[in-house]
Amino acid sequence: MLLRAQNPGSNHGNRFEQLGYLLADPNVYRSASGVPGPKYWQQRADYDITAELDDAKQRLTGSETITYYNNSPDPLTYIWLQLDENEHRPEVDSRNFDGSKMTEKLSGAGLRDILGVEAGKGVNITKVTDAAGKTLPYIINQTMMRIDLPKAMAPGEKIRFNIDWWYNISDRNVYHGRGGYEYFPEDGNYLYTMTQWYPRLAVYSDFQGWQNKQFTGRGEFALTFGNFKVRMTVPADHIVGATGECRNYKEVLTAAQFQRWQQAQSASAPLEVVPLAEAQQAMKSKATAKKTWVYEAENVRDFAWTSSRRLVWDAMATNIEGKKVMAMSYYGQEAYPLYRRYSTKAVAHTLRVYSKHTIPYPYPVAISVEAANGMEYPMICFNYGRAEKDGTYSEATKYGAISVIIHEVGHNFFPMIVNSDERQWTWMDEGLNTFCQFLAEQEWDNNYPSRRGPAHKIVEYMNLPKDQLEPVMSNSENITHFGPNAYAKPATALNILRETVMGRELFDYAFKEYSRRWAFKHPTPTDLFRTMEDASAVDLDWFWRGWFFGTEPVDIALDSVKWYRMDSKNPAVENKLSQQDAAKDAEHIAQARNREKGVKFAVEQDTSLQDFYNKWDRYAVTPDQQDAYQKMQAGLSAEEKSLFENKKNFYELHFRNVGGNVMPLIIEWTFTDGTRETDRISAYIWRHNENEVTKVFAKDKPVKAIRLDPYRETADIDETNNSWPREAVPSKFELFQREMRARGASTGGNPMQKAQQQ
Repeated sequence: MLLRAQNPGSNHGNRFEQLGYLLADPNVYRSASGVPGPKYWQQRADYDITAELDDAKQRLTGSETITYYNNSPDPLTYIWLQLDENEHRPEVDSRNFDGSKMTEKLSGAGLRDILGVEAGKGVNITKVTDAAGKTLPYIINQTMMRIDLPKAMAPGEKIRFNIDWWYNISDRNVYHGRGGYEYFPEDGNYLYTMTQWYPRLAVYSDFQGWQNKQFTGRGEFALTFGNFKVRMTVPADHIVGATGECRNYKEVLTAAQFQRWQQAQSASAPLEVVPLAEAQQAMKSKATAKKTWVYEAENVRDFAWTSSRRLVWDAMATNIEGKKVMAMSYYGQEAYPLYRRYSTKAVAHTLRVYSKHTIPYPYPVAISVEAANGMEYPMICFNYGRAEKDGTYSEATKYGAISVIIHEVGHNFFPMIVNSDERQWTWMDEGLNTFCQFLAEQEWDNNYPSRRGPAHKIVEYMNLPKDQLEPVMSNSENITHFGPNAYAKPATALNILRETVMGRELFDYAFKEYSRRWAFKHPTPTDLFRTMEDASAVDLDWFWRGWFFGTEPVDIALDSVKWYRMDSKNPAVENKLSQQDAAKDAEHIAQARNREKGVKFAVEQDTSLQDFYNKWDRYAVTPDQQDAYQKMQAGLSAEEKSLFENKKNFYELHFRNVGGNVMPLIIEWTFTDGTRETDRISAYIWRHNENEVTKVFAKDKPVKAIRLDPYRETADIDETNNSWPREAVPSKFELFQREMRARGASTGGNPMQKAQQQ
C-alpha cells in the first residue's frame, strides 16, 4: 500500500516527501524535536490494596484505596477504570465478534468459543465510596468502569476513593487470558498468576483524553504511574513473588529461607532461597493457616504477583551500572532443569544489555516466573519452559525459554518504563522490545537462533497477498497476522535502521535518547519518529513511510549491466586489448571445425599467396603511437594520471524497484581474480525516480559477478533478480511431509534425551 500520493501520476515526489499530515502537530506538550514539551503533564494514581486468595475456591477478594492526582489542565467530572477480568464475561463483545466455522474435528477450545464461556466470571464490585465512606455512583461498560464525581475535579486537585471487589479466578489454560491459575492434578496444587486483578485507572493524556478502548484480550494496556502498597493474604505454605520489594520477609519466611535471602544479596550466582526439596515438601503438606505478604513499589504503572506452594525461588545480586538489582526466578519442579540453569542468569543478562542500549534499569528487582505462558508486568514476568519427566529438554525448548525470559523481562523497559499505549500501538512495546530482545539474544551467543530481527526472516510475511497485510501503524484488533506485524516487522525495521540505514553509532545514540526522554512518560509514535531524526540528523521520513505506514515489500531488481573500458591511450595496453577483441570477433564455428578436420589451407600449400599483410603484426606498438602516448602523458596532471592508471573498467547498472518500498542499494562485486568489494548507496538514489535508476561504477579490475543485498539485510522478497549473471536458485521438495518443529529447533525431537538413553 502506497499512502496518499503527494505527486500523483509522477515517478517521484511521493516516497521521499515528509510525513506531514501523518504526524501529530507539535504543541506545548510535545515538541517538534520529539522531546516532551515545556508544559508536558501526566496523571498519577497511588494504590493501597488488601487482597485475600482463597485456594479452596480459587477466588480473590480485594479492597483498595486509590489516590488520583489530576495534573492535567482539564477539570474532570468522572474517571475511568479498567476491569480487564471482565473479558471472561459471556456478554462482552469480544466473546462474539470473531467469525467461526464448523469442522469435522472440533477441539474443546473451539467448541467453547462457539458455546461461549460459562457464567460466574468477571469482576464483582461490592462497594465504591469516597474517602468519607459516601457511596459514589458508577457504571460498568464491559471492561470499563466510570465513576461519576460529586463535583468536578479541578486541575491540581486529588481525590481519594475506595473500591471493594471479588472475582472467581479463571483457569488460564481453559479460558486463556493474561493471568489466572494452573492446576497440577498429579500433586493437587495450584499456581496462581495474578494479573489485571484489581480495578485500575485508565490513562488520561494530552493526546487523546481518556484511553477507554475496551480490552478484548489482544491489545494490552495503557496505565498510569504511581506508588503501590499491597498486602496479600495466602496459604501459609505459599511463596509469593510480586512487583516491588517485600517489606516483611522476616515474618513470612522460615529462618533458613530468610538467611538464604540475605546471602543472596551478595551472591554472584543464583542461590536457592527456597530449594526444590522444600517446595516438594510444601506440595505434600498443604497448610490451612494463612500469612500476609506486604509489598511496596514506587513509580510503577502496574502490579502483579504469583503465589503457590510449588515454587522454587532463586536469586542473585546483579550490578547494573553501579546499582545492585536482585535478579530472581520462581519455578516449579517441571521447569527446574531449565530454569535453575538459565532463568536468573538470563534475567541479569537482559538487564545489562537493555540498560546499555536504553537507560539503566531503575528498579530494585527483576523476576522471572515459569507459568507456561508469557506476559509482562513491572519487575515481574511470566514465562514458559518445562523439561521432560526425565529432566531432558529439546533445543527448541531451551532457546524458547531463554528467548521468552529475555523478551518478558525486557518489557520492563518497553512499556513499563517507556510507557506507550499498548491498546492503540502494540508495536511500540512489542516491536521495540523484540528488537532489543534480538540484541540481547545475539550478545548471549553468536550462534543464537533468533526468530525475529534478521531482515530475511520477515520476507515470508512481506510476500503475502496485499489483502492479508496492514501497516504496522494499525490498531491491535485490526491486525490479521499479529506476530509478524506487531513484533517481527517493527523489530526488523529497527535492525535495518541500525545496521544498514543509519549505522550503529548514530542509531544507538538516537535510540538511547528516545528512551531517556520518554522514561516514565507516555510517548506516541510521533515522539519516537521525531527523536530518532532529531538526535541523528538523518532524514527518515521515507523509511517510516515505507516500513510503518505502508505495506509495500522490498524487491529491487538488477535488470542489466553494461561494461565499458576507459581508453588508456597506452599502445602497449590498448593494442593488446584490441588484438584480444579482434580474435573474439573473428572466431566462428567454421574456423574451429576446419582446424579440427585438419583442412589444408591454400596460403599454407602455396606460400607465394602470402604477402606483407599475412606476416604483419598490426598490433605491434609503432614509434608514432609511442610518441603520441608520451606527449599525452606529459600534458596530464597527477590526478588525471591516477585516473588513467587505476580506473579502467566502468559498469553501468540499471535497477528497477519492483516491490515499491525504496531501500539503499548494497552491491557486492566479485572480480575475475576472486577478490570482492561492497558498495553502499543511500536510498536517496531513488528520489528523482522511485521506479528505476541507472548508475555507473568505476572499477580498477574486471568484474566477474555482481550481487545485490549480499548479506540479506534489506528484506528483499525476491533474490532471483539480485544477481548478474543470473543465478539459478533451486526450490526444495520433500518426498515425505516434514515433521513440524518447535521454535528454535535445529533438529527434530529431543537429542539430549536420546543421548542419555544410549
